[in-house]
Amino acid sequence: PATRTLRVVPRQFRVRRLQVSPGFVDPPPETLEQIARDSKALADAYARTSPRRWTRPFLLPVEGRPSSNFGTRSYYNGQRRSPHAGVDFSGKPGTPIRAGNHGTIALAAPLYFTGNTIVIDHGTRLFSVFAHLSEFRVKAGDTIEPETIVGLVGQTGRVTGPHLHWSVRLNGARVDPLSLIAATAE
Repeated sequence: PATRTLRVVPRQFRVRRLQVSPGFVDPPPETLEQIARDSKALADAYARTSPRRWTRPFLLPVEGRPSSNFGTRSYYNGQRRSPHAGVDFSGKPGTPIRAGNHGTIALAAPLYFTGNTIVIDHGTRLFSVFAHLSEFRVKAGDTIEPETIVGLVGQTGRVTGPHLHWSVRLNGARVDPLSLIAATAE
C-alpha cells in the first residue's frame, strides 16, 4: 500500500452567524435523549473496522462550489458552537448525491442535528458523511460503487436552507473533505 505525507499548517478560518430554531441551540430536555441516541449511533458507525474498499481517487458528491468551508467558526443564534466539521454545497432540493468511492453504508438514519444522514465506510477507518438529505436511496449494509446515488439534497435537521453537508472522518479525526479529494487525485 502507498503512503502519503500530509503537512499540517496554521490557517485562518471564516466566521458564520446563523439563525435557527431555538430548539437546535438549546434543545428541550425531551430531545436530549434523542441526541444521545444519535451520538451513540454515529459512534457505533465510526467504530467499524474493515479493509480498504476504495481503489480510485475520491469524487465530489455533487457539482458546484462549496457554500461553507471546513473549519468555519459557527455561531448559532449568537452562541459559539464547534467549528464546521465539513463542507456545505448549496443545492436545489432533490439534487442527486453520489458516493465518492467504493464502500458500505454504515448508517442511514434521521438524526436530530444533521437530519437524514448517511455514513459510508470506505475501509481503513475512513468514512464519508452526507447530511440534511431529503431522501435516502440506500440503507445500512448496502455495498456501493463510486457515483452510486445515495440520496437527495434536502433541508432536514439544523439548517437554514437546502444543501448537502459533506464531512470526512479518518481514524476518528475530522478531515477537510476537499483535502481527501486532493490527496487521492491521480
